[in-house]
Amino acid sequence: MSDPQLNTDPRFVTWMKSPESGGNEGCLYVSVANDGSGDVALSERSDASVDAPIQVVPRKSWDAFLAGARKGAFDHI
Repeated sequence: MSDPQLNTDPRFVTWMKSPESGGNEGCLYVSVANDGSGDVALSERSDASVDAPIQVVPRKSWDAFLAGARKGAFDHI
């Protein structure tokens, strides 16, 4: 994984958050790169803070995380 960086990466334009986040503070946002790489960026921020740091994750790692979550690998947390 890369080090968190300010959201200056032009590949990440459209951000989504879960409706389960509720409120406007401390929400986890996710964006898929628009360059076809499939890379995923994560950012914990409020709705108003578009310049929050991002963490870029390669698609393969993201898919592995989601597969583990679906199988309950993190249910103990």
